[in-house]
Amino acid sequence: MADEREKAREQGERFTEEPPPGAEIAARWTAHGRQIDYTARAGWIVLRKHERPLAEIFSVSYLADGEAQRPVTFVFNGGPGASSAYLHMGAVGPTRVAFPADGSPPRMPPQLVSNEESWLAFSDLVFVDPVGTGFSRAIAQKDTEGAAGGAQRADAEDDEPRGKEFFGHKRDLESLCEFISRWLTANRRWGSPVLIAGESYGGYRAGRLVRTLQERSGIGLSAAILISPALEFGPLAPGDYDVLGWVDLLPTMALTAVHHGRSRAFAPDSEPQEVLAEAERFATGEYPQLLIRGASMPAAERGRVLERFAELTGLARELVERCEARVPIATFARELLRDRRRVLGLYDATVTAVDPFPDREPFAGPDPTLAGIEAAYTGAINRQLRQAIGVQTDREYVLLSEEVNKAWRDDDSPHLFNPPAGATDDFRYGMSLNVHMRAFIAHGRYDLVTPYYSSDRLRNLMRLDPQVAERVTVRHFDGGHMFYARERSRRQFAAAIAAFVAQACAGG
Repeated sequence: MADEREKAREQGERFTEEPPPGAEIAARWTAHGRQIDYTARAGWIVLRKHERPLAEIFSVSYLADGEAQRPVTFVFNGGPGASSAYLHMGAVGPTRVAFPADGSPPRMPPQLVSNEESWLAFSDLVFVDPVGTGFSRAIAQKDTEGAAGGAQRADAEDDEPRGKEFFGHKRDLESLCEFISRWLTANRRWGSPVLIAGESYGGYRAGRLVRTLQERSGIGLSAAILISPALEFGPLAPGDYDVLGWVDLLPTMALTAVHHGRSRAFAPDSEPQEVLAEAERFATGEYPQLLIRGASMPAAERGRVLERFAELTGLARELVERCEARVPIATFARELLRDRRRVLGLYDATVTAVDPFPDREPFAGPDPTLAGIEAAYTGAINRQLRQAIGVQTDREYVLLSEEVNKAWRDDDSPHLFNPPAGATDDFRYGMSLNVHMRAFIAHGRYDLVTPYYSSDRLRNLMRLDPQVAERVTVRHFDGGHMFYARERSRRQFAAAIAAFVAQACAGG
């Protein structure tokens, strides 16, 4: 075994290029009468197997000077296939994209401003780009065939996406565990309180890492922050025979209809909490009876439920009846304001855009809340890394990789009939394993992609012991998937996380 490892190490050293050089700068963050001198450090950590290099994970660290035992928060986004640029340049880092106060897409080119709500105020920060995103890459493995000087083959020439080994639930978690462990070692930070923060599929990652980091790497977390998390996969794409995903969506649709003045159940100036309370009552009462009973429900009762659904969502009764109250989010986004030729953003349903092809079915235009902000975040992260910090590389920074997303697979289920593993069980397990760890779950109320009520419902089904439940905080904010684009929500979120981290790290 030792000989095999030595051979693999020699081959890796012989045939693998080194990652680009890293970069660092000294800087100062100032906000609310405070100032923090810090070092911004960007570079790659190489992941290995039997000493053979497999991948280079890129990260950016912001480390306060002279405070080696500060909390350190590892931050990642989701996708799968998303880099960490959204949280990095949108909410958490010391510099951010300047969005309008209402969170609508900014003008181009994007302007960068000092982020007064940066989490650097209370924690060191490490923004992690998983393999295939940002500047992170799998390493092309070259093999020799036959005698010395024989043919060489690089994985990059294969038909399969480079780095496909890492594009799965289990292997992805393993790579993040290895990265965090190697970073703590390289930076001599094993004595610091460790926190993780993930958004969307990154929230799924965080939910499972609560357990995996402890069991695989011996890293005990002080806290986990799950932002717009996708804890379970089933409800994300409900079909004709499902119930829960439709239940989770209804409150968000109802609130959206009120926002746009299309609700026939509530006035446009109704209080959001009043709207959500009624929508949640209906979503867990009469509505699921229709979804479950289908054709067996008496016609009069069925008609009342369909009419109430149409009133709450602002949709035409004919459309609701045709869909049998299972209205996909793309249909809702297209139809609510169709008479005005406006389409809603799926990630923030308060944001609208002109439908460029109103006569085409299905909808063939862009989502204003994802495609509409891609240029802003791409420009911002490249300016931050290449100009402000000084990273020298000709690699493209991959903000959101469709190739990674399409190649993602379930490498964790033992049998075909087993559904993909959700994060909720691992989250419950990890919270029980670590009796001091705290968790914070946050959503935007207008997010149709990962609706807030999904986490609320799952939280109510976890059967948490009262002492465990006390350590789980759930809060929702105005806005959508990236609710922190709104000035008011970003400030509220930062203040809530500051208080949460102080409590989680007390005595640490």
